Amino acid sequence: MTVLRSRDNPQVKRWAKLARESRLRRSEGRALIEGPHLVAALLSQNLKPAAVMATEAALGRPEIADLVHRSGLAPVILSESAFKSIADAEAPPGLAAEIVIPSLRREGARVFLEGVQDAGNVGAIVRSAAAFGAGAVILDRACADPWSPKALRAGMGGHFSLQVLQVDALQAALESFAGRILCTVASGGQPLREADLAGRIGWIFGSEARGVSAGLQQKAATRITIPLAAGTESLNVAAAAAICLYEASVVSRASNAPSTPVSRS
Repeated sequence: MTVLRSRDNPQVKRWAKLARESRLRRSEGRALIEGPHLVAALLSQNLKPAAVMATEAALGRPEIADLVHRSGLAPVILSESAFKSIADAEAPPGLAAEIVIPSLRREGARVFLEGVQDAGNVGAIVRSAAAFGAGAVILDRACADPWSPKALRAGMGGHFSLQVLQVDALQAALESFAGRILCTVASGGQPLREADLAGRIGWIFGSEARGVSAGLQQKAATRITIPLAAGTESLNVAAAAAICLYEASVVSRASNAPSTPVSRS
C-alpha cells in the first residue's frame, strides 16, 4: 500500500492550494471538502467525489471506511503530516475529498447575498437556505468564497442540496428572477410578520457592516425589518436570514397544505 508522505508531492501541493486559493477553485470549478459529515452529505445527494484522500488511521474507523467504499473510489492514502498540509480544520478528521463544484437547479426561494464577507456567515446562510427549502443562494464577488473550507464547514452539507453560485454582480440575476424581491433593512421597513411572504420570493441580504446597498434596495418590492427588543442595534446577517427564510417557509407550507375536508353528518 503506497502512502504519500511528502508535503511536496505534486498531488498534495495541488490539494493544499485548492483548499486555500479561491482563484484556483474558480478556474478549475473544483473544491476540497473535509470530514465524514460533508462526504456523507455529498453522497446522500447522489453526487460523487473526483478523489478521496484519507490517513491510515482514519481508514481504520468503520464509518470512514464505509464512506470511502460508498464513494466507489480507491482512496489516496496520506501520512498524518501530508494530510495536515491540505486540511483547514484545527483538528483534521483524516478524510477529505476533491469535488467538482456541482451545478444544481432547484425550485424554491432565491437568496441573493451582497458583500457578505465572513465565510462563516456565508456558510450559515447556505445551511439555513437548504433547511428551509430555498432553491439557490447567489452571491456577488464581494462575498466570501462559498466553496472555501470555512464556508463549507458552516454550511454542514447545505451546499449539496441547492444551487450555490457566485456572480460578478447581482443586478442581472435579480432582473432575471421571476418573482417578488424582498430585502432586509435594519429599520424603517415593514415588520416581518406583517409582510406578504406568499408566492415566489427572492431575498436580498447585505454586508455585515452596511446592509443592503441603496442601489439594490431599489430592486426590492418591499423592505423588511425584523422587530427587535429595545436597545438591540441589529442582528447578525446569518441570523436575520434564518429568521426570514423560516417565516417564508411557514407561509409556503401553509399555502401548499391540502385542505381539510369538511365533515358532513
